[in-house]
Amino acid sequence: MAEPGYLRSGAVIYQRSFAIIRAEADLSRFSEEEAGVAVRMIHACGLVEAAPHIVFGKNLVAEARGALARGAPILCDAEMVAHGVTRARLPASNDVICTLNDSRVPARADQVGTTRSAAAIELWEDRLAGAVVAIGNAPTALFALLEMLDRGAPKPAAILGIPVGFVGAAEAKDALIKNPRGVPFLTVRGRLGGSAMAAAAVNALARAGT
Repeated sequence: MAEPGYLRSGAVIYQRSFAIIRAEADLSRFSEEEAGVAVRMIHACGLVEAAPHIVFGKNLVAEARGALARGAPILCDAEMVAHGVTRARLPASNDVICTLNDSRVPARADQVGTTRSAAAIELWEDRLAGAVVAIGNAPTALFALLEMLDRGAPKPAAILGIPVGFVGAAEAKDALIKNPRGVPFLTVRGRLGGSAMAAAAVNALARAGT
């Protein structure tokens, strides 16, 4: 028998969740637009303690929203990120691209001695200029992206570099913070991150006023 008294309204649960986050998380260092994105990222991971670790690079919100409005593709390191993007929110029917399962990736990863995630992003190069990059799973993908930019690859409009993990995640995100290669960025310091947080950030940025 179902327990009595629990909330059943999805809309009410949704509103109350965001109210709790805003009451419990310290969002004071964010602009209003940044806070809206941070709240949805916190909602995705269930940790108000994530707030101090979220870092916005200069003009991230404006640049990412502008790029999406112009129809920029969203380049994702993992299928979980790509599937987490709510297509109905995208302002210009933007392409959501994940190349991880491209048939060329395994051979390329073996050839250069890297992960499939890192090898997969090399297939982004012809779509990278002005794109919104969402990395939520693989630290090696973020490292590889920074290396591509160092080699002269076209610059994306924004990098959401939020890989999760115990090996390389904190280091990859620190590298992004220290030198974002002139690209507006969003990240979460330390081990915390993940596909849900990256997709939540994309969804928040896809619609102004979220």
